[in-house]
Amino acid sequence: MKVLIINGSPHVKGNTAIALREMEKIFQEQDIETEFVTVGNKAIRGCIACRKCAQTGKCVFDDAVNELAPKFEEADGLVVGTPVYYASANATLVALLDRLFFSTHFDKTMKVGASVVIARRGGTSATFDELNKYFTISGMPVASSQYWNSVHGREEGEAEQDPEGLQTMRTLARNMAFLMKSIALGKEKYGLPEREEGIYTNFVR
Repeated sequence: MKVLIINGSPHVKGNTAIALREMEKIFQEQDIETEFVTVGNKAIRGCIACRKCAQTGKCVFDDAVNELAPKFEEADGLVVGTPVYYASANATLVALLDRLFFSTHFDKTMKVGASVVIARRGGTSATFDELNKYFTISGMPVASSQYWNSVHGREEGEAEQDPEGLQTMRTLARNMAFLMKSIALGKEKYGLPEREEGIYTNFVR
């Protein structure tokens, strides 16, 4: 099994990385392969709704989005972590996720998703909800923990002083591992849930 971990912070060794690495340790204990990618320090532009991806199967902007797409398709789970900026996720990460989820057409059903947010003080719940929307529109079960998936810290390394937050990360990783393994067994016995043909409506009609 494999988990793709995306660090949305521009700081390679910052508090977001500390939280995500805490999860990575548990995944490794559970014999789950991980790939850790930092995107917050990359130049990633937002979606322009050109819809070229519908014709080509990939985003028209050939950057980290297209690099991550096959890794996402291969993975059984996706962890996305971000620092909180103005009660929201890092804009670079949001641009990447918008394009990654929109431009990839492979079935994401039953891939397990988990979002992790780091803040000095406030905005974690709003950001947590923001990231989870990518999973819930894609048929991806959302892994939960013993508390909302947040760790606190501002200066580099301060996340290590939040023992409850780090325990939340370890619990999240264990729950996510269990969920992925359970889904794998369920798929083996029952297959994926039946899907209806999509119905799309516009509110102006």
